Amino acid sequence: MIRVSRRAFLMSPVAMRLLRAQEPRDTTFSADVRVVSLFATVRDKDGKIIRDLTQQDFALDEDGRAQTIRYFSRESNLPLTLGLLVDTSGSMRRVLGEERIASYRFLDKMLIEKDQAFVIHFDRDVELLQDVTSSRRKLEDALRDLEQTETPRRGGGGYRGRGGRRGGGGTSLYDSILLASDEIMNKQTGRKAIILLTDGVDNGSRVPLARAVEAAQHADTLVYGIHIADPDANGNNFGRRRGAYGRGAPPPYVYGDRIDGKKVLQRLCQPTGGNWFEVSTKEPIETIYSELQDELRNQYSLGYTPDAAASRGYRRIHLTVKRDRATVQTRDGYYAS
Repeated sequence: MIRVSRRAFLMSPVAMRLLRAQEPRDTTFSADVRVVSLFATVRDKDGKIIRDLTQQDFALDEDGRAQTIRYFSRESNLPLTLGLLVDTSGSMRRVLGEERIASYRFLDKMLIEKDQAFVIHFDRDVELLQDVTSSRRKLEDALRDLEQTETPRRGGGGYRGRGGRRGGGGTSLYDSILLASDEIMNKQTGRKAIILLTDGVDNGSRVPLARAVEAAQHADTLVYGIHIADPDANGNNFGRRRGAYGRGAPPPYVYGDRIDGKKVLQRLCQPTGGNWFEVSTKEPIETIYSELQDELRNQYSLGYTPDAAASRGYRRIHLTVKRDRATVQTRDGYYAS
């Protein structure tokens, strides 16, 4: 089993470069962008996935300039790499069993042919339980380990994680996305998606939400969030934050000293082209996984070469379809040099 501690991760060159940036900055790729690839999900007015569109049904612009779609497919045969990121903080302890069983069933159904997956858990630390693999057995073992990552210390007083680290002191959601994107997804090709199982509360990361989104966008990775929470924890799905926001106003997902986990997931997922779901009595996690599987297997794959006059830095993408009241779900832009 491969386990990477958050401390070791945060000492990596990639993380240190990000942590040195104290103010928002314009980050660019070091390599020229030749082809931009998009994966899009299209839904009708009732929210049902539309599967019969053609290339001519789509219109695309970048920073307001029309672009020519040169590559199009309704069914992509590209390999899929899935990253399962599971919140194991104290507020999630009582729902871990439900997460583990449903997650293995999902991976077992979802992964075919050359597809592969990895498993990360996060609480105060971020830990890679299983590196990228196509082995069902290894993934099952990693998921089984989720419920053993923190166990109460005899005599009371907190938790001790595996390898002697202390847990129960915060949740490093944003750090886990950055680790998965920079250290794993950047090395993969084909389709890439991160699935978060969390209540959306982060009160321990060294990097902010914007950096986590930026890392996923750089890695061309879709982020999907599954909001699952213990109703008796975090004050009815709101978690307490730590620290202050300096002279600036707190983000719109912060109310006083509390964090709205649902809004956090929305702001994490939508810019990457992903989506978020909420576990409830009417929509249990098994149903959400079925919907997610349907979405990932029914995406349109589009590609285009940006025009030479495009500006450096972040480029905004606007994709529409010629279908009445249809909505398009795709990433809203990318970084380029």
